[in-house]
Amino acid sequence: MVVFALAVLAGGIYTLFFLKAKEEAPKATYATASPDRGDIRLLTMASGSIQPRQEILIKPQISGIVRSVRVEAGDTVRAGDVLAEVMVVPDMGALSAAEARLQRARIGLEDATMSYERNESLLADGVLSEAAFQPFATQRRQAEEEVLAAEDNLRIIQDGVASRSGRTSNTLITSTISGMVLDVPVRKGNSVIEANNFNEGTTIASVADMSDLLFVGQIDEGEVEKLKPGMELILTIGALEGEDYRADLEYISPKGIKDGGAIQFEIKAAVRLEPGEFLRAGYSATAEVVLEERLDVLKINESLLQFDNGSPFVDVEVAADQYERVDVKLGLSDGLESEVLSGLNGDEAIKKWNQPQYEGNGAD
Repeated sequence: MVVFALAVLAGGIYTLFFLKAKEEAPKATYATASPDRGDIRLLTMASGSIQPRQEILIKPQISGIVRSVRVEAGDTVRAGDVLAEVMVVPDMGALSAAEARLQRARIGLEDATMSYERNESLLADGVLSEAAFQPFATQRRQAEEEVLAAEDNLRIIQDGVASRSGRTSNTLITSTISGMVLDVPVRKGNSVIEANNFNEGTTIASVADMSDLLFVGQIDEGEVEKLKPGMELILTIGALEGEDYRADLEYISPKGIKDGGAIQFEIKAAVRLEPGEFLRAGYSATAEVVLEERLDVLKINESLLQFDNGSPFVDVEVAADQYERVDVKLGLSDGLESEVLSGLNGDEAIKKWNQPQYEGNGAD
């Protein structure tokens, strides 16, 4: 009996302390925030690099050994400027055949000249008619032309140019366009090969117009259908902090490629450069593509939103610590903020429902 009485007494004391502690517990309050006006942009990202629109690889027209290199990377050249000089190393078999051909041509010219002179005297004496003499004159002219052709052939093999070609020498490698030299992969003494049906040839230098640049990047298949030629891209160059560049989308690849398990499509955009601006080829860059935008609209931070069966609403403060539900209609969202189409006018204090505060200790 005594034990039962003590148990009842202990239970009563516990109940009294529990009720008192509950009354003294800190009361939850909520911070508030208001919508504001501003711009909302829906962006997608594309990574890539800066490349010249046209980069030309200069190849030699003859094979040989580089005698001198007259430019280096970074130099500005014009079309026709000499980039390097190549010394011809003739093939011994071809050289021997050319010398033998020249010798045969000279023998033929000597024989044709003797026949011409012999019959010329007969023509002068009236023994030989003009018609009968004509073949000897033709034969001598043909023999002279063959000697010239054999000499040109020998000189081409030895020096890389014919005496009647109208050029000084094709051992001088010249630029075919005006622009900046991006790379010179050969040095004095290197062997080079001319471009032919079996070999693309050795690159002497690469030249590009650095005033006409492209952003070349890739975009995911989930975003590619949202792009249209002419859209503006905002470029961020990794090596140039704090500077943005604009580009105009020109090309979207019709075929995707698999990259790391995802399908990517190549895009190209013309970079806008102001006078005096310069970008190096190969810079890595990130492009922001503005898919949609709303300017100067009422917007709300999405952390303030609540949803009831998919319908968005907010709790608006109507009195101290008293809130009323207001349904809202939303427009464009960038993932952090949403456009408010109706339901709010911008003056409301909206409860931050996920950030309660407690009176007395300020704990969250």
